Amino acid sequence: MEKLVDIAMPSAAHPYYPLEAEIVGYLANEYSTPMLLALFVAGCAVIIGVTSLMVNGRNPNLPTAEKATIMWFVICGFIHFFFEGYFALNHTRMGPAQNLFGQLWKEYAKSDSRYLTSDPFVLCMESLTAICWGPLGFVVAWMITTSNPLRHPLQIIISLGQIYGDVLYYATSVFDLYYKGLAYSRPEFYYFWGYFFLVNFIWIVIPGLLLCSSVAASAKAFKALDKMAGMLHGNGAVKKSL
Repeated sequence: MEKLVDIAMPSAAHPYYPLEAEIVGYLANEYSTPMLLALFVAGCAVIIGVTSLMVNGRNPNLPTAEKATIMWFVICGFIHFFFEGYFALNHTRMGPAQNLFGQLWKEYAKSDSRYLTSDPFVLCMESLTAICWGPLGFVVAWMITTSNPLRHPLQIIISLGQIYGDVLYYATSVFDLYYKGLAYSRPEFYYFWGYFFLVNFIWIVIPGLLLCSSVAASAKAFKALDKMAGMLHGNGAVKKSL
């Protein structure tokens, strides 16, 4: 009588850390790293160019700083909703992916392999980012263009959310490194300090500046409102005394 033996197929060899991480169906990227980076930069340039034309057509007198903020939120909207949304929908199929987004994620994953192993924290974080901050980025960009008074409250919300998510992203990786001995980045300098640290740090610096700007603008508006209310109250008291 023959015995049925379950044979575990070996995982495909991959360049990610930890080396024992299981990445189902892994296939090496077809595009080179310079090609992927060039395509990403070109895509961002097209988005910025089209957005600039639309903003200048709608409100050409906006200050340069406001236009730059619009570009930031539009880029955030595209990255959060489409790029990170792609990951959220396809996290179980990232290993063999050969489309542009899939290859970009596999390149980035050399600094954080959690993106190829359906890590619960990364998946939840990216899903919420895609659902919340993606659409809201487009909304805030439109509100700045049209000088909508709700711009600053929403800018505070999205900027604080981006900072909070980024801090947790860093913290969970550092926790696993120092308390579990798990390194998710390859040892080369540019993967950890370039991809993992510097790229994500942008989403702390710029949202931090925008958060401070909106808090200051809101404080200024409330101060002016209080001053106006005080003047109206004073005028009312004078009229009653006459």
